[in-house]
Amino acid sequence: MSLREGNSNHSTWMDKSSQYMLREWIISPPYLEMKMFLIPTVICFVTAIFVTPCILFTIFSNITMRRETRFLLLGNTLVCDLIYLVFYTTTSICNVMNVKMPKHFCVIILFLLSVTFSAGVLTAVATVVDTYLAILWPLHYASLLTAKRTKKILILLWLSSFFFPAVVFVSLYFTQVPGPCPLELCSLPVILVMTLNGDDSLKLCYILFLIIFLLCFLLLLCCYTILCYKTKETGIWKGVTSRASITFSMHHLLLFFYFSPLLILLAESLLYIAGIIGLRTGLMVTLTICNVLVILPKAASPCLYGLRYREIYNALRLFFKLKKRQLVSPVMTT
Repeated sequence: MSLREGNSNHSTWMDKSSQYMLREWIISPPYLEMKMFLIPTVICFVTAIFVTPCILFTIFSNITMRRETRFLLLGNTLVCDLIYLVFYTTTSICNVMNVKMPKHFCVIILFLLSVTFSAGVLTAVATVVDTYLAILWPLHYASLLTAKRTKKILILLWLSSFFFPAVVFVSLYFTQVPGPCPLELCSLPVILVMTLNGDDSLKLCYILFLIIFLLCFLLLLCCYTILCYKTKETGIWKGVTSRASITFSMHHLLLFFYFSPLLILLAESLLYIAGIIGLRTGLMVTLTICNVLVILPKAASPCLYGLRYREIYNALRLFFKLKKRQLVSPVMTT
């Protein structure tokens, strides 16, 4: 937030009512609305906290599944989503309960949220590339992506996820001037809206991050388009109910839920900067994106993948003892 009073070199386009509303939201947030947006977050968190550890245990306890690239990437995605849900749900509950977080603790949580979100996006890109190589280059796939090489790729993904947010956080820490209204509410939606009221460097970092994530989405879309075009003559698309059609539909649905919040957030940011929508509308849209659209795929993906992958599904059935016992009828001898 860069509403610097008494600074003649910096002028803000926000009117007095918007300034007053933003300060009131920070100092005395509307807890009723925050409680309403907390409901879907808690439901998704509870769903993920029960399903995700079971799938992770199934993957990492099976030697064969630990050696396959797709399961390693799936496990990394689920770890990123689970960590993100834990930290985001914790901050949301603290905000609703009016628990004030120390400034440095809030910064650490925001940094971890950005790291886990970035790692999830990069892992999604790696998953699509893995599918692309497995389908189009099946003869060279086993030699290109071995288990050892996949683990190195995952380490590189985590290092990249730590590096870029760290550069932004450090640069903003040394360049930003504190505003007149101290931030006591560690709320990601409010901070995102405050970012749009900052100076040009802060807005530039914000827009660049959104554009980078959207470029990743375009890469995924191009890969899936090429896959559909290359495989349409192989006979795997026999109908809507074929296994290939259902698998690709599931991947497209999850990717849409992963990246559609970024598209909406970019559109909302541009409309807000242009003054087309007001501050309250921007806050409501950002709350909807952060508490519903971003959280939903992180809870839905373990359920869909757990039902779709036969190895995981069969292991889960054995784990929960849901496998039906086959009745063996005795053989009658004459």
